[in-house]
Amino acid sequence: MLTAEQIFEKAEKRSDTALGQRRIINKLFRRQDDSNLWPINGKFDVTERAIRRARKFEAQSGVLSPLEYALFLESDTSSIVNDPKNQ
Repeated sequence: MLTAEQIFEKAEKRSDTALGQRRIINKLFRRQDDSNLWPINGKFDVTERAIRRARKFEAQSGVLSPLEYALFLESDTSSIVNDPKNQ
């Protein structure tokens, strides 16, 4: 599993634009997502939920840099998985 920082570094090397980096970040997070093996109540994909939450957060708070975006996804994914309401 790659960390948010490692994912950001790969994205930064592959694209010069923030949008391109974001697409690569999403792709890499999705690629290493294994929530389908342990679905939260069998209802949703953790990475997709974190991506939707990041977009909502940005709509309310402003655009995140690619590194901040990757860190947000990592943190939110962990929060979703560890939330007792989702067990």
